[in-house]
Amino acid sequence: MAKICQVTGKKANAAKHIRHRHSGAWKFRAPKKNREQLPNLRTVRIQTPGGKVTLQVSAAAMRHPEFQAVAAGLKPIPKEWLKKPRYD
Repeated sequence: MAKICQVTGKKANAAKHIRHRHSGAWKFRAPKKNREQLPNLRTVRIQTPGGKVTLQVSAAAMRHPEFQAVAAGLKPIPKEWLKKPRYD
């Protein structure tokens, strides 16, 4: 499954892993490797009138008032949240 939040669309961020070296010469500079910073995704099951829905949601989105209203059953789930996440 894609590592994308179905609510906010958060996905991995490109970053560099920089190793610290205690030398200042250009010849001995610290190497940099490419890496990814992944979003903090959680699997959430929400009860709906049609049954249970499983979503991959970031921890930041779970704290948002709109998501909390949907999880509590005060609002219906938006149709955009039910789409399968894709890399575009």
